[in-house]
Amino acid sequence: MNKLKIIIDGRMYRESGIGRYIRNLISKLKIIDKENEYFILHLKNDYDNLEYGGNFHKVLANFRWYGVGEQLRLPKLLSEIKADLVHFPHFNAPLFYRGKYVVTVHDLIHQNFSMQRATTHGPIVYKLKKIGYKKVFKMALKRSVKILVPSDFVKDQLIKDWRVDDDKVEVTYEAVDEGIFKIVRALNKNKINKILEKFGIKAPYIFYVGNAHPHKNVEGLIKAFQDIRAKYPDLLLVLSGNDHYFWQRIKKEFQDKNIIYTDYVSDEELVGLYTNALAFVSPSLEEGFGIPLLEAMACGCPVVSSDAGSLPEVGGDAAVYFNSKSIGDMSEKISKILDDAGLRKSLRDKGLTRCAQFSWLTLAQKTLEVYEKCALQ
Repeated sequence: MNKLKIIIDGRMYRESGIGRYIRNLISKLKIIDKENEYFILHLKNDYDNLEYGGNFHKVLANFRWYGVGEQLRLPKLLSEIKADLVHFPHFNAPLFYRGKYVVTVHDLIHQNFSMQRATTHGPIVYKLKKIGYKKVFKMALKRSVKILVPSDFVKDQLIKDWRVDDDKVEVTYEAVDEGIFKIVRALNKNKINKILEKFGIKAPYIFYVGNAHPHKNVEGLIKAFQDIRAKYPDLLLVLSGNDHYFWQRIKKEFQDKNIIYTDYVSDEELVGLYTNALAFVSPSLEEGFGIPLLEAMACGCPVVSSDAGSLPEVGGDAAVYFNSKSIGDMSEKISKILDDAGLRKSLRDKGLTRCAQFSWLTLAQKTLEVYEKCALQ
């Protein structure tokens, strides 16, 4: 087969969730594919600081997502490269681009949940932006030759709610960053104690990491924690996340000496907090995948999770699940783990096995197969 010219839109390289996906996909493609030519689009800062070499080339595409440049100038740049295929790792494919492309849809949370409570925009601007997002999203689903998703849950949503053909959607499971495993192996008791000391953690705790958007249900977790405080008066709830504006609302509403807000944490601090926690709790009302579940498992942390979205698909039998809409059930399942050391050990063992079943290399291999099939269509 003739070698292909493939463009990957890497402008979100530094973003948390989508950026992680882009970084891992590119790093694994570099390992498995020495034949096809890749052109990686970057904003100026990444373009200036990243080097690839070999069959991977960086291209300056200094257009912020959701902006005018993305819609009007990016299509021209894409056409100039004359690629066989473009991969948009987010649904923001330019409306005026007519070339062949695949798109990754990580979740449908923006389509299914109102984000107005978690935005700085006024109601009119919010509604206009939502209309724009929906139009771009619908066109990406229609014009793409293949849609990549991280779970069967998201695939089923696209088929049921957006009438996408089954054979147009390919599931490519995501995974834990290899760097997390390296930190786990290097971490010792002394380092963990320093991490706990930094954040003022002096008692047993349960842990959450992520943003504070409404669908994350952080308020529900705090209420469940407050429900069990009488039974566990010394228990702490440690909350990590660097969405400062969104977290500010939570902090203002819930001021409690037993709740510790760490704000941003480094990867080493994150691993330390997972490793020492009695349990990691994922209270989400919907998730397209659920990387934190696998991160917790990789660190030997027992997982208590809502039964919403893709979370049971990701966690398998290595987690205890609660009804996502019931604070009472969440409280009960957290208590169940706190009361049973044997259950916690069982979940740790199952979790280590479970997280090892997910691999970025496998994702890259399946994605490459999609590239090659789609380019020939």
